[in-house]
Amino acid sequence: MKQYLDVVRAVLERGTRKPNRTGVDTISTFNENYEIDLRLGFPLLTTKEISWKNIVVENLWFLSGETHIGLLKKHGCKFWDPWADDDGFVPSAYGNFWRHFPIHEGSGDSARVGTSDQLCWVAEELRRNPMSRRLVVSAWAPGNAQASKLPPCHLLFMFNVQLDDRGEPLLCLHLTQRSADVALGVPYNIAGYAFLLELFARFSGIRPGLFGHTLVDAHIYTRKADGSMAEYDHVPGLREQLTRTPRALPRLTIDPAIRSLDDLRPLLEEDTASLMKHFTLAGYDPYPAIPFKVAV
Repeated sequence: MKQYLDVVRAVLERGTRKPNRTGVDTISTFNENYEIDLRLGFPLLTTKEISWKNIVVENLWFLSGETHIGLLKKHGCKFWDPWADDDGFVPSAYGNFWRHFPIHEGSGDSARVGTSDQLCWVAEELRRNPMSRRLVVSAWAPGNAQASKLPPCHLLFMFNVQLDDRGEPLLCLHLTQRSADVALGVPYNIAGYAFLLELFARFSGIRPGLFGHTLVDAHIYTRKADGSMAEYDHVPGLREQLTRTPRALPRLTIDPAIRSLDDLRPLLEEDTASLMKHFTLAGYDPYPAIPFKVAV
């Protein structure tokens, strides 16, 4: 995808060196923006191989509202292991707040803390009032985020219906990401939210259109100025991708039996091969994978 490679070039060319909580330096830029048209294909990066299985499993886990990593481990997905507590729970898991966002109900002596299922509300509102400008889902709950070991990076997304040049509705999604690891995270974020857009297009009966993405702090991990921490240097791998010509995007087919949020959670109980048959990609022909070490 040209849009992704343009972000890589922008950070490498304009970025400034910054320290951060991991102890590994980054090259960082502010406010990178782009959009991708899903009518042209599914945006799974082709300049290096990306695990489609991991994208599907992780995002179904988010959509389920689960906070325990057991279902991830069942399907061989390990990327949340470093953030789980000793019992296997991730208190800041995105789906927890997508499905159980804390809210205050009532006032005075009758006040209590409840929860809002944001995803369910948005799915229903898309059917009731698709032109709404309030189709917002937030993972940033201050009480959690301000104290979390890993507060949400992709913290806010919203759906918006636009009309194409024939006057037909298109479902679009915009993601705001406060912190964007360009080498490791962003390719998965693009594909993950494109997957959510495809699913909600299915739920609403509105064709998928544009995915918009704002990266507030777009950064590339790099060795320190004295040459130390070279094992975390993502620059060489990204420069290798810039020499690769993007290939045609694949096409996603979703099992027609999947019509609502309620149809998704049971899929995680299936074996991995059976689960993946519900979400098939045709024509995915990436270049070889490039390993990047994560800075925790």
